[in-house]
Amino acid sequence: MELRHLRYFVAVADEQSFTRAAERLHISQPPLSRQIQDLEEELGTPLFERGSRPLKLTEPGRFFYSHATRLLEQAAQAARATRRVARMERRLVIGFVGSTMYGALPRLVRLFRAERPQTEIALEEMSTIDQIEALKAGRIDVGFGRIRLDDPAIKRELLREERLVAAIPQEHALAIPDKPLVLAALENQEILVYPKRPRPSYADQVLALFRDQGMQPAAVHEVQEIQTALGLVAAGMGICVVPTGVSRLRPDEVVYRPLSDAQAVSPIIMSTRVHDQNEDIVLLRALIERIYQEQAEARRRAAAEAAVQGGVSG
Repeated sequence: MELRHLRYFVAVADEQSFTRAAERLHISQPPLSRQIQDLEEELGTPLFERGSRPLKLTEPGRFFYSHATRLLEQAAQAARATRRVARMERRLVIGFVGSTMYGALPRLVRLFRAERPQTEIALEEMSTIDQIEALKAGRIDVGFGRIRLDDPAIKRELLREERLVAAIPQEHALAIPDKPLVLAALENQEILVYPKRPRPSYADQVLALFRDQGMQPAAVHEVQEIQTALGLVAAGMGICVVPTGVSRLRPDEVVYRPLSDAQAVSPIIMSTRVHDQNEDIVLLRALIERIYQEQAEARRRAAAEAAVQGGVSG
């Protein structure tokens, strides 16, 4: 069995027609049919229901299709990686969801550039779902998202659970800066969520927080971007639940209150290709650990200073 057999089989399965598959592959139909017959003989089972229109896969054919597409993608990834090595390319493409840009991502990029100046870094904002497809297609090398999605070709690592805060219009009765708030206080409020698409998304995480407690907001308004959501909050159009890192935006127009509910968190997940041992990705992971250790140490120092000041004032 050769890769061309897999390509021919997948083309016929996708097109559901030998004629259209032959056109897609730029070959005539008779040799394509022979190649599929040879493949079926080697596997010892029919892969297509020949009498069906459009052409349908048999049960063994559906099983083989899932493996064939995966093998072809792995082969394509290997070819792309080899070409990059041959050209001595040093380029790391990072996909990210917008809210991570307000957390540790900018510092991570600065540290990486200082450690590895010969590697070009490119940043592309995209949803978690789009990151998975971009990783498999080789368009990005690593993704930072918030949605738990399983794919056998992707390695996913939970970096941390980020606490959530409520972004509230300044004139709102709940606008008490920094004072913790329970999610139940938002039950009868108008809630802004983002992004509107694709789904599932961070919007579904927020709505699930309400559903899990048997609560229903007065209204839910979907917008596409976090900046739009916060602009509407500033205009008094509703309240938005956002990750803590976002709370530095619009500080003069929006009041942020931390949500005290234990489940009011959003994961930050790093995604890479399963077998990708690129040294740049290894360095990236080490730098992430360094940033989180520094942040933990800063929190410990702040807590110690607060305790000392509290003892003096008492």
